Amino acid sequence: MELMTLVETGTRALIGAVFGPTREGETDYTRRLLHLLTPDMVVLWDKSFDSNAFLAQVHATDARILGRLRNNRRIPVLARLVDGSYLSTIGAVRVRVVDARITVTAAGGTTFTGTYRLVTTLTDARRHPAAALVALYHQWWEHESAYYALRHTITAGRVLRSGDRPGLEQEMWSLLTLYQLLRTAMVNAVESRPGTDPDRCGFIIAVHAARDQVVQATGIIADSNEKSGVIAHLLLAALLPPRRPRVSTRKVRSPISRYSDRRDDGTPDRSRTVTALDISVLEPWSCSPLPTASRDDRNITPAERRRHRILVLLQEDSTRLRRPRDIAVHFGDITLDTMYRRAGPMGRQRTHPQDRPQPLRRHDMVTDFLAGARKSLTTPHPCPSPRPRPTRRPWP
Repeated sequence: MELMTLVETGTRALIGAVFGPTREGETDYTRRLLHLLTPDMVVLWDKSFDSNAFLAQVHATDARILGRLRNNRRIPVLARLVDGSYLSTIGAVRVRVVDARITVTAAGGTTFTGTYRLVTTLTDARRHPAAALVALYHQWWEHESAYYALRHTITAGRVLRSGDRPGLEQEMWSLLTLYQLLRTAMVNAVESRPGTDPDRCGFIIAVHAARDQVVQATGIIADSNEKSGVIAHLLLAALLPPRRPRVSTRKVRSPISRYSDRRDDGTPDRSRTVTALDISVLEPWSCSPLPTASRDDRNITPAERRRHRILVLLQEDSTRLRRPRDIAVHFGDITLDTMYRRAGPMGRQRTHPQDRPQPLRRHDMVTDFLAGARKSLTTPHPCPSPRPRPTRRPWP
């Protein structure tokens, strides 16, 4: 069963929820929640919702947008702003893009770096600085905390027991209703003490207090001496300390998931306290003009030909992955079409302009071509024997 919710980041309360079979995707379920968006909301989403059509649909609700884009998406740079971000357009929506590099230093000296590309409709850079938007996007993890409470804290890892669709729907709505009632009680408790962050209320305390009220039949038995507001009293008596910035690797508990293998990205295996956090806004990449003509290599020495120059360039830094466009811009006398035709078997098999390959990957095009050709710089190759000419037979 697929569950999609719209969660308020401050209180983690549910604004809306839809669920159904897994044959439908996340974006399809999310579209059913768009009618709940209002102009005074800022919608946060992950890069799995990176879609031109979905962005346009959310923008049509007049809600503000702050989402994450895939790093390989290429979008035009229309104007550079004072904080390092830039204006662009995705489809018919005018947006602002923030490329940020976040460096986290954990206790013990562990350091790792991540790159994020955010898109927003808050285009005023002076009113909404890029660093503030990056810090705001971190609140997206409140949504993950809501799912953890639904799946693990309330149900304790148990699965729904109904075997038919009506029963599953009844159980799911019961679970969501219980979750919303507990969140309401937690918010009412912190509102009685101004300045208290809702994050400091323990959800486990609320669950145990509500369970005890049911077991003791509070408010049902006539001789019960329990006072009202027991859940709020217990929450305020055991408030959690202010949230500490922590970091840990993202784990997948399902052993059959294809994402169960841990990615070696430098994050610690266990949760650690963050001692320093640095947010750097990256300047947008600039697209240099491509050469319009290639130099004729037929009447020059072999050391000056493009094949030899490309090999020398790649040997300078053999670990760096270069795209054909980067090589063409670097030399200035090789067109992109020439690079695609000369860069390995994949380029030679495509003769039509519309069949040009995608940007270089680790084992594509120039990388494969150079893997077998680098020896030509150090190992002389014997000249091939002349091709035998057919002998002319005399006329009988």
